Amino acid sequence: MKSASLRLFRLALAAAASLLACAPAFAEKRVALVLGNSAYQNVAPLANPGNDSARIAATLKEAGFDIVDSRRDLPAAETRRALRDFADQARNADIAVVYYAGHGIEVDGANYLIPVDARLERDTDIYDEAFSLDRILLAIEPAKKLRLVILDACRDNPFARTMKRTVATRAIGQGLAKIEPTSPNVLIAYSAKAGSTAADGDGKHSPFTAALAQHLTKPGLDVRRAFGFVRDEVLKTTGNRQEPFVYGSLGGEDVPLVPAPRAVPAVAASSPALSPQAEARRDYELALQVGNKSALNAFLVQNPDGFYASLAKLQLDKILAEEARIAATEKARQAEQERARLAAEGAQKGQQVKAEADAKAAEQARLAAEKAKQVAQDQAAAGEQKRAAAESAAGDKPVNLAALDAGPPQADVTKSVQAELRRVGCLTAAADGSWNAASQRSLTLFNRYAGTRLDAKVASIDALDAIKLKTSRVCPVVCEHGFKADGERCTRISCAAGSFLNDDNECEKRRAGKPVAKRDRPESRRASEAMRVPESTQRVYITRSQTPGGPGIGSNGRPLTGQDRATGCHSYGAIMSGVCP
Repeated sequence: MKSASLRLFRLALAAAASLLACAPAFAEKRVALVLGNSAYQNVAPLANPGNDSARIAATLKEAGFDIVDSRRDLPAAETRRALRDFADQARNADIAVVYYAGHGIEVDGANYLIPVDARLERDTDIYDEAFSLDRILLAIEPAKKLRLVILDACRDNPFARTMKRTVATRAIGQGLAKIEPTSPNVLIAYSAKAGSTAADGDGKHSPFTAALAQHLTKPGLDVRRAFGFVRDEVLKTTGNRQEPFVYGSLGGEDVPLVPAPRAVPAVAASSPALSPQAEARRDYELALQVGNKSALNAFLVQNPDGFYASLAKLQLDKILAEEARIAATEKARQAEQERARLAAEGAQKGQQVKAEADAKAAEQARLAAEKAKQVAQDQAAAGEQKRAAAESAAGDKPVNLAALDAGPPQADVTKSVQAELRRVGCLTAAADGSWNAASQRSLTLFNRYAGTRLDAKVASIDALDAIKLKTSRVCPVVCEHGFKADGERCTRISCAAGSFLNDDNECEKRRAGKPVAKRDRPESRRASEAMRVPESTQRVYITRSQTPGGPGIGSNGRPLTGQDRATGCHSYGAIMSGVCP
């Protein structure tokens, strides 16, 4: 009886695997609308949108999309008609994709895509001659699983320079404005971050479209990871001048545009009799190949005890830990966004304190979930190693061993971590996939300013998820001497005439030159004084004239007068007094 139930169980697992392999190809309906506007009638034409739209249309057709409606150089009326027809096609679709290449413009915070016949002489013409991004979202709204809009429309717009303003306060921005989709399962991908422009490209295709064609339709690749690879490649191609950006969010499950191929296990209608251990191993391998909770739980119902039951429980714990990690990461992301929103809006201090506490608690829960997931994954991997060693020692070759998910290649993880560190301002070097000393220092800086405790010696998935939660710059701008921080870059400090740059990196006014008194040495001063005799202390030596004449002759040799004699000028003392001549 048990043997029959095990055979039924194996058949059920094989049928489940077969359904998983075939269901995405036959059940999911995927439709796409591709628009490319190059031949603008009232401004200079664009070189690449026509080529870009043709490349994306061919890529989606090769990926097996049920409908790919490709249109080029449509005027406004035909564009609206194409959107109306596509809305009917998306009504029964699981995945709906709209790709647009051409001119786009932002007016008062709303985004508009410009058909080839638009004139836009005044700012109010945008409402009549262009069509809003909301109109595209309305066309794909009926899709059930994924609604994806891809805009290669962030080019430098010539209409904005010539357009007359009817209201002085109406804002016309550069590039496209940031958008937060209100409907679930919506992603909107820009070729460049909101408020910035994208390059049209020197080759046949724009850098954004070339990266899309390479990564977007890889079988089994989640669409969010695909756009992450697109971002990394565009940053590398443009020398970090253009950064694609994705707005919106999806759930915890992977959502690939093209399902991954699955190998269907071959189960013979009749097989030779197997030992109970061999049957348990085969059933375990089938459950592991299906790879979900239902299959593992079904195996445990039939095999509640034993070696393979323990392995199945470890695999089940790994799946549950990954689900908990995804939920905790999403909760932490939402808490961080709410904290940033309240801070930007200048909310009350109490609200900001609560939001900050919630964000901190959510981050701690995320880190705990990450550790639990790693523990569960390590335990499951250790169990599989023991199984392989035991089967090898027994000389029984394993049948259809299910490979454990080792995650993305380490080089890709390292590049992604480096790219995120560059985004938050903690790394200035290129994202080259080499986790060197500069990269380790940058992650250490991130830990300091973000309050995290990530291991800086290795680029891990935990670090990648933690950095992605930060929506703005984390590390401050650090400039060399002679430069100062100016927004996101360093600019040279220029001092005015008569000033110089001091050691504190500040301009300081030069002092005017003043005469400096010099102190003579003592010996030289004494020599000088010895040579100079003050006039008041000079002695006058007067020698009495020895001229013949005797007492009647004065000191000057003149005869004494009667008055001289009266005053006694004939004596030596009177002559020396200075009164007598």
